[in-house]
Amino acid sequence: MSHHRVEVAVQGPWSLGMSRAFWEGFTPSRLPALAGDALRAEFLTEGEWRRAEVSVTQRGATAVLELSGPGDLDLAAAQVCRFLALDVDGRGWPEVGARDPVIAAAQAELPGLRPCGFYSPYEAAAWSVLSQRVRMTQAAALKASLLQDGVFPPPAELRSLDLDLPGRKPEYLRAVAEAALDGLLDGVTLRAMKPAAAVLAVQQVKGLGPFAAELVVLRGANAPDAVPHNESRLTDEVRERYGRPLPEVSEAWRPYRTWAAVHLRVLRERRIGGLMASAQA
Repeated sequence: MSHHRVEVAVQGPWSLGMSRAFWEGFTPSRLPALAGDALRAEFLTEGEWRRAEVSVTQRGATAVLELSGPGDLDLAAAQVCRFLALDVDGRGWPEVGARDPVIAAAQAELPGLRPCGFYSPYEAAAWSVLSQRVRMTQAAALKASLLQDGVFPPPAELRSLDLDLPGRKPEYLRAVAEAALDGLLDGVTLRAMKPAAAVLAVQQVKGLGPFAAELVVLRGANAPDAVPHNESRLTDEVRERYGRPLPEVSEAWRPYRTWAAVHLRVLRERRIGGLMASAQA
């Protein structure tokens, strides 16, 4: 077991406490509520698919990552930065609020929030399959039944499991596992693509339609500048707040369209559901 400490200079507004509160209310990949200020997580490092553990603390504008595990901890650290959106230059994010008073109000209510994603596109894709045609609480229970010591099974193991799941979920999960092993769900690759092209690429995986593919790219690869086109709750929120269609409104959010969408979704969940976040934003 190796240990590694990484200090990351975060550019732009960031609050670890706000990110932690967001993630502790994120049903698909909820963190356990723990005492203390640190954000702690266990996950599979992409590509190696080996377990890594991280404790993240904030020291001003610096994120301090304490990592441990048997694999490549530099690779794991980069993945942490991606799923916590610490790798995004957020210095222009306040300017979006200056252009859009609705976003300015959201920024004031959620100071320093950066969207937290799934640990990887692989896990986002698996969640998309598990959550098809069932309630979110049922999907969360299905996912919990697959965890191994608190961590989702690596693709090679998921592919070989005898899955007692409803409908075509076993078939689709095996397809997700195969895609992950073939590199089709690689977070670095998907982030490097234009979001629309990445969404189309993900739809090549059996069982992943447009809604699921957007989830994989926006919340699995944590792409910062894309707009979900299949998220009815966001569409409803924009219609209520702006009285204009989402594609028109979202132009003012560039290059942080995902961030703005997540802020609006969080506010909606707080208002109508009392939750910090929901399945997709």
